[in-house]
Amino acid sequence: MRTKSLSMTSGSIVRTMFFFSLPLVCTNLLQVLFSMVDIAVAGHFAGTSALGAVGSTPQLLFLFCGLLMGLGSGVNAVSAYYIGAGDKKSLSQTVHTAVILCFASGVFLLAVGVVFGRPLLSLMHTKPELIDDAVLYFKIYMLSMPASAIYNFGNGIFSASGDTKKPLYFLLIAGLFNVALDLIFVVGFGMGVRGIAFATVISQYISAILIMIFLIRGNELIKFSFKSLRIEREKAFRLFSVGFPAGLQNAIFAFANVFVQIGVNSFDSVMVAGASASANVDPVAYNVMAGFYVACSTFIAQNYGAGNKSRVKKSFIVAESLSFLSGLFLGVLLLIFDREVMHLFSSDPAVIDCALHRVKIMAFSYCVSAFMDNAIAACRGLGRTFVPSIFVFLGSCVFRIAWVYTVFAHFKTIESLFLLYLFSWGITAVFETIYFISIYRASFRSGFAR
Repeated sequence: MRTKSLSMTSGSIVRTMFFFSLPLVCTNLLQVLFSMVDIAVAGHFAGTSALGAVGSTPQLLFLFCGLLMGLGSGVNAVSAYYIGAGDKKSLSQTVHTAVILCFASGVFLLAVGVVFGRPLLSLMHTKPELIDDAVLYFKIYMLSMPASAIYNFGNGIFSASGDTKKPLYFLLIAGLFNVALDLIFVVGFGMGVRGIAFATVISQYISAILIMIFLIRGNELIKFSFKSLRIEREKAFRLFSVGFPAGLQNAIFAFANVFVQIGVNSFDSVMVAGASASANVDPVAYNVMAGFYVACSTFIAQNYGAGNKSRVKKSFIVAESLSFLSGLFLGVLLLIFDREVMHLFSSDPAVIDCALHRVKIMAFSYCVSAFMDNAIAACRGLGRTFVPSIFVFLGSCVFRIAWVYTVFAHFKTIESLFLLYLFSWGITAVFETIYFISIYRASFRSGFAR
């Protein structure tokens, strides 16, 4: 399986970034597609109750998975910097330090999730009739955390080197197993939410094994060797200084969205199922746009390492334009085919009607998130993630919680609840962009991640 790496420090940024991002977009879409299959199988073959149970967990799952994704993005940014700087020794040390840190983080999150799954879901006011299945699904899903950590690590390494195709191939293989096992476990064996969760766990380990096999057999630049497996303190510090705040940002989003889920849970079970069905469309937009954010971070990190200031600026502008346009396009497309899309997740007309309330708000909001997330990715590429985390905490956590207990508490409509995304993204984007501009101007007068 040979793939050609793209050069990020020379040539057309628009063309290179597009072809670099395309496999990332496809990878992310496959992840969404396979998650949608889980929901569709639950809704059509396990019933509305199973759909509601599985749909009660995404925000909490993202709280855990987001930490691992953040660590992976830190691995990507630090590795890309050393690749741009041509520092092979530091790159190798980063690879072997990162795999230990990521795997250990996955094991830690597995333990936390199993112990605190029920209390956390209870704090989210999960419906009594749904909580047992929701806890079962969540705890089984937690078994995949070490595998998810390894996949995110490997994905970060391959992407930093300009190879975004291999992770796509690995995910495609694992995802096909996920779909097949969903049908076997749920339709064939009648295992319900337990079967959906186990199918996901098995597929995650398949993707992790594949990515490690090809890192072991990889080229000299990013080759993994068990003989070199050790933690280098300096590299561990850099990985944590970039990756942990990035993961914390994801956790902050998830934590704030827990309060949104509490708002959703204040409605009846049909509305909860409808909100769950419509929420499964969001990742389509988010993950398409996320491909350009990864490109933004990687391009900026490599060009920062290479000392090419003008390409740092151009990379930011190109990534923001591509992510905004993709979010706008997908939002419009969703509005046109809203009912048809919702029918993929439920055949219950009442559930679909409830889902459309949320769809009409979110479709206009996706493109706004590009200005926030792209600025965050750009800051990560320059090795700065602490201050952006503070802005995320204030703009997308404190603000959302305040909204739930003021605006939503006053109007008590599903529309007033989900409008908080549009406003919180817009406010946070302003501060993130101003910060990026300030550190961009000073970035070449200081070292990486100081």
